[in-house]
Amino acid sequence: MCFALRGRGGRRFARLDRDLDLEASPPAATAPAALALEAFSTADRELAALARAWLAHLEGERRVSAHTLICYGRDLRQFLKFAAIHFGAAPSLAMVEGLAPADLRAFMAQRREEGAGGRSLLRQLAGLRSFVRFLERNGQAKTAAFSALRAPKIQRRLPKALTKEAARQVVRTDARAGENRPAWILARDAAVLGLLYGAGLRISEALAISRSEAPVGGLDVLRVIGKGQKTRAVPVIAPVRRGIETYLELCPYPLPPERPLFVGAKGGPLSPRIIQLTVERLRGALGLPETATPHALRHSFATHLLGRGGDLRTIQELLGHASLSTTQIYTAVDSARLLEAFRSAHPRAT
Repeated sequence: MCFALRGRGGRRFARLDRDLDLEASPPAATAPAALALEAFSTADRELAALARAWLAHLEGERRVSAHTLICYGRDLRQFLKFAAIHFGAAPSLAMVEGLAPADLRAFMAQRREEGAGGRSLLRQLAGLRSFVRFLERNGQAKTAAFSALRAPKIQRRLPKALTKEAARQVVRTDARAGENRPAWILARDAAVLGLLYGAGLRISEALAISRSEAPVGGLDVLRVIGKGQKTRAVPVIAPVRRGIETYLELCPYPLPPERPLFVGAKGGPLSPRIIQLTVERLRGALGLPETATPHALRHSFATHLLGRGGDLRTIQELLGHASLSTTQIYTAVDSARLLEAFRSAHPRAT
């Protein structure tokens, strides 16, 4: 999930990783905190205890996603491991208070040598800053090192939207007619992909829908809990509703109201990886580029709406973006397509 913190001087460190779960059926009894609250063995006992308390705070009070929790825990452990070597002693609260911008720059330089990109470093700085702010709020330690640190620059890539025809092909059930797969699974995958392109959902949002929330029949609005646990209402068009209804008619498993709407081949929760693999197969069958991914369908939703005159504020609400500046990137996508069409069609463009 996406999650951002604003630091001193208005500097914004943003967590930019996409949510990606690879387990087909994650153990229901495993709490997110249990995956992240590992021993911070390189730190002294006091700082390690505060690190665990910080992660518990993020999960319980800030309600960050399990993915964010795991990443932030890993990021802090990497920094503490670096600090133990850099300072020649177990990291402590005194070390945190004594941090200088040069120490953070040395850490970032090491991470770059290890292959970390700008986006990873931004996320890592956001996590470290969150931990330091947690210490400050609890009266444990204070440091001004982050206020004097310039965040690494990253090249903002334009979203890779599909063409309208390609997006239509991806969400059609008959695009996979030659596959030796049960009809209900083909219908299920088409229904999920339909929500990504027809309603602009993230894959995690689509798979989090419960049976009782299914937009079928007369229900044409879906309540979505997105990043940062923010709730938004999304209209669901008739073709998407029909796709979900077809899936429900064919699904061989009972779907209790409180359980997920979309299930896997054995009746358990459907993994995002299954949908990713489905799109990979469709890429080969339809001759689509590697940029054709489930998330590209969400980009296509926004780009195509904007191209048909959709209002930017409305698209922001539909996508669940916290900031309009995030949505404005789609104006660059649309402009790029206009320029490409101009250059390829106008007789004096070359």
